[in-house]
Amino acid sequence: MSKITAAITGVGAYVPEYRLTNQILETMVDTNDEWITTRTGIKERRILKEDGKGTSYLAIKAAQDLIDKKGIDPKEIELVIVATATPDMKAASTAAFTATNIGATEAFSFDLEAACSSFLYGISVASSYIESGKYKKVLLIGADKNSSMINYKDRATCIIFGDGAGAVLFEPNHEGLGTQDELLRSNGEGREFLQATYGGSSYPSTPEAVAEGKHYVFQEGRTVFKNAVFNMADVTERILKRNNLTKDDISWLAAHQANKRIIEATANRVELEPEKVMMNIHKYGNTTSATLPLLLHDYESQLKKGDNIIFAAFGGGFTWGSIYFKWAYDS
Repeated sequence: MSKITAAITGVGAYVPEYRLTNQILETMVDTNDEWITTRTGIKERRILKEDGKGTSYLAIKAAQDLIDKKGIDPKEIELVIVATATPDMKAASTAAFTATNIGATEAFSFDLEAACSSFLYGISVASSYIESGKYKKVLLIGADKNSSMINYKDRATCIIFGDGAGAVLFEPNHEGLGTQDELLRSNGEGREFLQATYGGSSYPSTPEAVAEGKHYVFQEGRTVFKNAVFNMADVTERILKRNNLTKDDISWLAAHQANKRIIEATANRVELEPEKVMMNIHKYGNTTSATLPLLLHDYESQLKKGDNIIFAAFGGGFTWGSIYFKWAYDS
């Protein structure tokens, strides 16, 4: 029997209708379109405005989009993973709620949290379940309602983040397509530079903390930027060397959409042409766990069977990594 590899066989996505443009942000904080665009590459981001709708709403919509496109019976799905940094609530699983609401009633499910690297790590986890031979359909969703932890008076963070979700279906492949290799890393010393301090077990929310805005996300931008540029480029270069790949062998770089300059630095490190670099940060901003599947959704029509894709991400914690992947189908 040929070796089982884990291939993506379908993609779905969802972003909210409301567009928070740079021009609107100019009326909210001391910033302007030129400043935001030149430093981040972002022109607008999508925001989920409705009260009571959280990350699960985004995840369900993205999963339903995939199910409808593939025409599959959700009862065939055996595992649902929701990669997210903004679960609906504590204690209750966002993935379990998502699975039930898409009709995946035969599946087990769990949340996976590694900040902006959540979906990248999720590729590794989903692939392992498929490669084990025990599971045939694993649904991996990257979804985040970042607006739930953003202070829209803090221009250091409110210009960056948006809401959205993307979903991919993993199935067994016997042609050697799908996940090829991975290089995943983390360093807990970076936690102090990017975090939403209050609301977890170390610092439970209090009326005083909420009044002072301590439950919002905080970022020490220069340190995060420096580490993201070095580490994301480093693992990308290392995974290419480990697999004897040159820039000519790479069809696409699918890098986490945190900042256009970080993405370009990663591409430059491996001397990759701009036309091979997936980019949609201008439309969505940083959607955290959703950036990689949203890239796949937006570029799906351009992907060809056998294309070599290099995934790369960097997130709070710090967490980062790169995955070498072969695309399994023509659109």
